[in-house]
Amino acid sequence: MSSLEVNTKSSDKNLEAMLNFSEQYAKRTGTYFCSEPSVTAVVIEGLAKHKDDLGAPLCPCRHYEDKQAEVNAAFWNCPCVPMRERKECHCMLFLTPDNEFAGDKQDLSLETIKQIRDGLG
Repeated sequence: MSSLEVNTKSSDKNLEAMLNFSEQYAKRTGTYFCSEPSVTAVVIEGLAKHKDDLGAPLCPCRHYEDKQAEVNAAFWNCPCVPMRERKECHCMLFLTPDNEFAGDKQDLSLETIKQIRDGLG
């Protein structure tokens, strides 16, 4: 990689950590991943990349003027306050069973996430 290239992929360590977190959180809260695995994969990749870059899993589906300030405020760190308080996940990572986009899975393989991530670049 040249010094001009930017690493746009998360580290394997944080990707695996965010996958494990997501699976455990879904099981603990009775929520499910999106029926379309690519949605789940992209969100988990985004959380892992933010953990790499910012030190915290900041919601990857929102726009921030100052990401570090948002991390420090912690409101949008996953699981964000709307998710914790009302089971409302803007990213469609954690969906209640009555959501039309909810699948029936609370897990996803690391290999699937990597395949989807690598296919996006």
